[in-house]
Amino acid sequence: MGFIILTARILVAISMLVLTLYAVRHYWFAFTRLRMRRPKDTMELVGFVMPTVTVLVPMHNEEKVAADILQALVENDYDQSKLHIIPINDRSDDGTAKIIDEFAARHSIIKPFHRTGGQGGKPAALVEVTRGIQSDILLMFDADYVPGKGMLKMLVAPFADPEIGAVMGRVVPYNVGDSLLSGLLSLERAAGYQSAQQSRYNLGFTAQFGGTVGGVRRTALEAVGGWNPQSLTEDTDLTFAMLLNGWRTAYLNRAECYEEVPQTWSVRRRQLMRWVMGHTACLHDYWPDIVNAKFLTVREKVECFFLLGMYWTAPWLVIGWIASLVLFFTIEAHYVPILAIAMTLLGYQLFSNQSNFVEIGSALLLDGNKRRVLLMPLNLLNFFANIGATCHALLQFYSTRLFGGNGASWYKTHRTRAAGSGSGGSFGLNSPKEKEVED
Repeated sequence: MGFIILTARILVAISMLVLTLYAVRHYWFAFTRLRMRRPKDTMELVGFVMPTVTVLVPMHNEEKVAADILQALVENDYDQSKLHIIPINDRSDDGTAKIIDEFAARHSIIKPFHRTGGQGGKPAALVEVTRGIQSDILLMFDADYVPGKGMLKMLVAPFADPEIGAVMGRVVPYNVGDSLLSGLLSLERAAGYQSAQQSRYNLGFTAQFGGTVGGVRRTALEAVGGWNPQSLTEDTDLTFAMLLNGWRTAYLNRAECYEEVPQTWSVRRRQLMRWVMGHTACLHDYWPDIVNAKFLTVREKVECFFLLGMYWTAPWLVIGWIASLVLFFTIEAHYVPILAIAMTLLGYQLFSNQSNFVEIGSALLLDGNKRRVLLMPLNLLNFFANIGATCHALLQFYSTRLFGGNGASWYKTHRTRAAGSGSGGSFGLNSPKEKEVED
């Protein structure tokens, strides 16, 4: 019994330590963002010659959204003499190919790429397509995104800095009012981009590249060996491959691009599990190089591990709960100063559990989304659902590594938008077009 009590106490202590460190990080980012002055606007650069650009849009059975993004891209204000758009039809068996070919017939800047074989998934498609591209900059969008007219110029401008190897824009859900889940995910996206990404970048950490609305310098991509076709999260993989080779990733909060977030828990669960397993694989692949990187400061290395290890907070939270229950139902464990322990646990719960809400609240305050704050109490539903999906994904990831198996496969998020509806559908509580954004 003594061994059980000691083990439970150790596990509770480790759980509290891990979660407290992440809580401090959330508070740091939230308050840093609230007191931050307006970030430098790279669009104000003078004398920067706009480079040649190729826009890549991977598509697999995207007939519901293909026309919207292609129409948005051909209406952009970038110099079309320096622009190519390559919609990648990755073995679609719906009407995606037809939509792409119809746009290509009307617009010479669209160069379709139809894949009929090879390894499945977005990373493999990007590897195959980028082999013959000679443009200076490669921009990427997911098929459900709707980039604004000036988006390409915004994403290209930071490449005037020769140290920048990649650029990431902000992701904003447009289907906020379509379901409770999509509304809750809008809170998550706001905190992740408006607060965390902007704070990390302004504090001197490299931003996390996302292949949904971003770009890479072609020479930097070639220097790190290109995309990793085996990765489930090729964007996170590229972030650290570039960082460890001396390239930085810039974040542009003003470069907002609208996406369709999952509206059902089953779709969200599968999406999150892919992210967790891909992210954790990057942790295992890159931690030795991060430790040994001579040009990264200790501060930068610590933040790299915080970023790559963030999904481990879910199992440690569950472990802490279980260990606490063991201590609660073990009589011998109660022979302690009850008041002191109760006050300690109460203070910890208030400090740690409120950190995510503070980060969400700061992001919504900056966005001017007053009505959407009303969803914050319901975010506990998303919180518990995320914990379950994350623990399941980690269990599957490590069981595959230990005992073998096929592991995870690429999963394309299910689309619910009506074909050709564009970005004019239901935005719900304060749509991105109605909000006042503070940069």
